[in-house]
Amino acid sequence: MAVQMPKDAQDLFDNLVPAGLKAFPDKAKEVNAIYAFKISGDGGGEWTVDLTATPPTCERGDTGKAQCTVEVAHDDFKTMLSDPNAGMQLYFQGKLRVSGDPMLAMKLQQFFDIAKGA
Repeated sequence: MAVQMPKDAQDLFDNLVPAGLKAFPDKAKEVNAIYAFKISGDGGGEWTVDLTATPPTCERGDTGKAQCTVEVAHDDFKTMLSDPNAGMQLYFQGKLRVSGDPMLAMKLQQFFDIAKGA
């Protein structure tokens, strides 16, 4: 399956993530976490991704149940999607904020692989 690059965060969380979760529920269960994404700027928004649910879900808004919250500007988020190593750099530059369980942030790449259909 070809890796798709979303045009923006809305495309990713409204289309690709739900499709990936539907196609790979077992991989989602391996991550086994609830994430909130807060992406500022054009094409951004807020979503809660529940990889502990059966089936895993991705819904708009912050449900308040997240174990790990990721906050980033949309341009920086797009950089993270195209370059898996960019997340650490953005974090140390203060452009990526992670609250909650930091160990779950380490599993984000695994989650994005599911969303991209990898």
